[in-house]
Amino acid sequence: MPPSTNHLDVAREALERTVRELEDQLKQAEQALAALGGKVTRRGPGRPRGSAKKATAGATKGAPRRRRKRRGGTRADQAVKLIEGQPGISASDVAKTMKIKPNYLYRVLGDLEKEGRVKKDGRQYYPTGG
Repeated sequence: MPPSTNHLDVAREALERTVRELEDQLKQAEQALAALGGKVTRRGPGRPRGSAKKATAGATKGAPRRRRKRRGGTRADQAVKLIEGQPGISASDVAKTMKIKPNYLYRVLGDLEKEGRVKKDGRQYYPTGG
């Protein structure tokens, strides 16, 4: 390697060389495992540990996954119920009561206002008649 005055280039080259060596070692280990009859599995890029694509118990290949049912209704329904119980409540108070972040609730309340389920006066929210 020619002498370099740039320490970053030297460090980068050393890291690249180390990565190549590790990749070679990984290939050798995978070949040895395959020769012993082992199964080589790898996560996809960006997937966290333990998140390999597994079929759920009892599910057949190609069957759509079933979603869990909501237990307490939607956030919108919960917010409307709170506003009906405390007319004039602020969005931040609704968020504190529901134990969620206000920035999420502002979107929910905006949608409820467009649907006509609540009305806003200043910072306060009121239930609508219909």
